[in-house]
Amino acid sequence: MRYDVADRKVLITAGAGGIGAVTAREFLDQGASVYVCDVSDEAVARFLSENPEAGAMVCDVADEPSVGEMVAAAADAMGGLDVLVNNAGIAGPIAPVVDIDPDDWRRCMEVDLDGMFYVCRHAVPHIERTGNGVIVNMSSVVGHLGAAERSPYAAAKSGVVGFSRALAVELGPKDICVNSILPGSVDGPRIRRTIQRHAAAADVGANHMTERYVGGNLLGRMQRPEEIAAMILFLSSPMGRSITGQSIHIDAGHQTLR
Repeated sequence: MRYDVADRKVLITAGAGGIGAVTAREFLDQGASVYVCDVSDEAVARFLSENPEAGAMVCDVADEPSVGEMVAAAADAMGGLDVLVNNAGIAGPIAPVVDIDPDDWRRCMEVDLDGMFYVCRHAVPHIERTGNGVIVNMSSVVGHLGAAERSPYAAAKSGVVGFSRALAVELGPKDICVNSILPGSVDGPRIRRTIQRHAAAADVGANHMTERYVGGNLLGRMQRPEEIAAMILFLSSPMGRSITGQSIHIDAGHQTLR
């Protein structure tokens, strides 16, 4: 499907792999300018070799000074900023709450919630200049339903929803649309690693844990990264200009997380 995003200047965090990289390629294929950051030097180098028309740099979104440098570099490289896709996040510790190390809790919050604030703090002044900006913040169905032994991730992703709604109210008068997306289990290396860790923590097989991850949704399957990317492009196009302050589930109809 074609979206009218050819004139858009797009910044994607954690954009060198997974959902971020798929979204970046979709924007590039449709003529948008794209700049990504990622915490991995190797991932950034690979992304640039595969997408030489894009810009990229290494950045840990939990480090605010680095975020400031990254956002400035992106805006300078593209001549402005129209769309921000806050995609960076980590799974955090998987354990009963009584066994979670406070340092691991804080690291999950620093990346998944604080990092989103840092990127928005530095990006919003650039987006305000466009007159029709878009911010898409990546939450998770875990932030809506909760999940056993995932309390740091659930808390952070629930915070993303509240943060996004507050930003939508604040930035609406400036014609900036802000929404959060709540994916379910999105197929790829990241979810496979999380399932392996969760299976080991629960002392069950990976196949059994995979069934738990998808068993609570109506379609009984994982989602594809392309399905998430399609919604992001829609929200960034003129067709999405009346959608703001929403928490959009792309989760195959999750009813429960077991």
